[in-house]
Amino acid sequence: MQSTTTSATLTTSGFRQDLFGGRRVLVVGGTSGIGWGIASAFVAHGAAVVATGATPGEVAAARNAGDAAAIDLAVLDVRDDAAVRRTLDDFATLDVLVNCAGVIRRGEEHRPEVFQAVIDINLNGSMRTCTAARPLLARSKGCIVNTASMLTFFGGGLVPAYSASKGGVAQLTKSLALAYADDGIRVNAVAPGWIATPLTIALQQDAERSGAILARTPLKRWGEPQDVADAALFLASPAARFVTGVVLPVDGGYLIA
Repeated sequence: MQSTTTSATLTTSGFRQDLFGGRRVLVVGGTSGIGWGIASAFVAHGAAVVATGATPGEVAAARNAGDAAAIDLAVLDVRDDAAVRRTLDDFATLDVLVNCAGVIRRGEEHRPEVFQAVIDINLNGSMRTCTAARPLLARSKGCIVNTASMLTFFGGGLVPAYSASKGGVAQLTKSLALAYADDGIRVNAVAPGWIATPLTIALQQDAERSGAILARTPLKRWGEPQDVADAALFLASPAARFVTGVVLPVDGGYLIA
């Protein structure tokens, strides 16, 4: 039996290199950590990507990264309704919106003003960008990938605002999947577990706490930004054309242990 081959080049993720060729992607909160991993993955698979950071400093740091030339960078504070609208107005077309902007304030979130600030970025900010992007995505029959968390599914005593915001992101994702379906827009979310990023470096270096995390994680390792990026690529790809309203854990099995 004669074997057949394909001319499509596969990346290390197993997706075709040109999977998102000709597609326009906006990654909000895409200048570091998981967001940067997702933005880089879309570029690697042929997309034209804009990644935003909340401050000029975040954008400058990303611009100084070795492979930043392939990603267009912009400043966007998702708390600013007018700024969100202006950013989306700059797009002639948009195929994928990824919401990664988020903050966590461990030990401070019981203060009402801090609680409100975290909710405004993590949850309200996602709603602002989804609302502003909807007309563009309706024209392209595009999709949205939000970022939830394992704390979507259980509480965090030191981070009530973060936990509440991520629970809200899950319900927002399901609600917008219903609301946007008639426009042909799919809305899903990834829910990362313990991912090795600069935000978790202290935990990674704490032998006791890292050991407890790994002991509960069936796959026995920290996740990498690429693990979350691959899930986002799937949810944005034609392979997920009949998938909407899903919150997909990317946690090495942590939630089931």
